[in-house]
Amino acid sequence: MGKKSRQRAKNTTTTVTLDPADLVDVGPREPCPCGSGKRFKQCHGKDRAQTADSFVVRPFEGLPSECDLIAFREIVPSGTVQVELVGDHAGKVINLVTLLPMAMPGVVRDDETIWIGMQTHASSGDPSRDLGHAITTALRTDPGHPVQVGDLMKDGPRLQDLIDTSKPLDIKVHDGFEYWVGENVEDPTGEVAAGLERANAAAAPTVRLESVEAAYWTKIGDRIYLRWVLPHTEDTLLDALARLHAVGSSAIVDGSRLIGSFRALGVLAPVWELPAGTEAADVEKPAADFATALEKALATEAPLSTEERAARAGLASRQLTIR
Repeated sequence: MGKKSRQRAKNTTTTVTLDPADLVDVGPREPCPCGSGKRFKQCHGKDRAQTADSFVVRPFEGLPSECDLIAFREIVPSGTVQVELVGDHAGKVINLVTLLPMAMPGVVRDDETIWIGMQTHASSGDPSRDLGHAITTALRTDPGHPVQVGDLMKDGPRLQDLIDTSKPLDIKVHDGFEYWVGENVEDPTGEVAAGLERANAAAAPTVRLESVEAAYWTKIGDRIYLRWVLPHTEDTLLDALARLHAVGSSAIVDGSRLIGSFRALGVLAPVWELPAGTEAADVEKPAADFATALEKALATEAPLSTEERAARAGLASRQLTIR
């Protein structure tokens, strides 16, 4: 084709109006599907640039079991929870899981079940948007394929927009990653079994307590910890913990100690080191008793005493932020 012919073809190119769903899987350097002749990032892809920069302090706020979802994203090796969609796909069940192979964002199995990973390599400043994007992409993905999320669009649903928030969540913690493998999966070479064995060996034993919400016993190496994700604002929780610590009541069981806390997705998770040999069952009643004492401390409105302020300063200095 000569230069003039190419110019005429360029001048007669027509553009079309696209549904945002048509743009999800387009790479930034690919031709824009609208037919403009421009690269996607210079055309309909411009709206994506600001998405990753938006930061939400408490992204799972308003969701049932918010603190457990935070734990699934940040500290629990292997866990699953089913959520039910609303809207156009009302009643459709989605499996949210802590981790998928190679930390991929999701997969649609041959039986059309959708599995979405919460611990992924890349994310924007709003994990709820990330999960919403992965779910909406999965709904357009053919069975038997991984979910290729591409870039986030400027406007898109969050997890709070997609799932039925009126229903409680059934949180399940597993010893390993057997949920990675669907039923009747052939493994003639043993590669799948070997991969599962390696993944299971790397996962720290973790148990969710039944007496309280979002508290997880775990054994890391030869040490045992309780990590408890709590929904209270940071200042309020630190004041309450300081009141307990100042009177020697911050231990969960005899011989345990409150060693600090970490910030994660807008809340605090205090961490206790437990005595050697402490099992999860040993912590159930003490955790429930501590929850009662903590609620009383949270309700106290008197100013902190000198001892309590000193305890608070010590607790605040032993904080980490997980981003």
